[in-house]
Amino acid sequence: MGESSRQSWVRPVVLIGTGYALVGIVFAVPAAHVQAWRLAAWMVSALGYAAHIAYERFRLQNSPGSAALHVAFAVALGAFGLAVGANIHSLSTGSTNQHRQLLLLSLGIWPVITALPAFLVALATNAVLACAFGSMQGK
Repeated sequence: MGESSRQSWVRPVVLIGTGYALVGIVFAVPAAHVQAWRLAAWMVSALGYAAHIAYERFRLQNSPGSAALHVAFAVALGAFGLAVGANIHSLSTGSTNQHRQLLLLSLGIWPVITALPAFLVALATNAVLACAFGSMQGK
């Protein structure tokens, strides 16, 4: 894989992954209308997820497997960022030592438990898009 090819998918992974973490942290700050803010965070993240799948499929024209892997990397990076944020927050709120130890586990667990379903959904979505738009190009 060439350097320009690698850069074409690494930058979106970092940007979107950072975006997931920022959305999760910033949208959790308001104390009023918590459910509405959570729903807004989910919607913004879903839009980012869909946009990333579309970018991988239509702009980069990656295979369904590669595209799904790149999308899952972004999700894992976002989950890691959220775990870092949760660990930092626990230091400022006076959490118990046991709670902090459990939060340290989140640094490894959250990326894995979010990336696996993100990969599977992105793989299925990309496979459907490849079939649908692959057959349309032949017409």
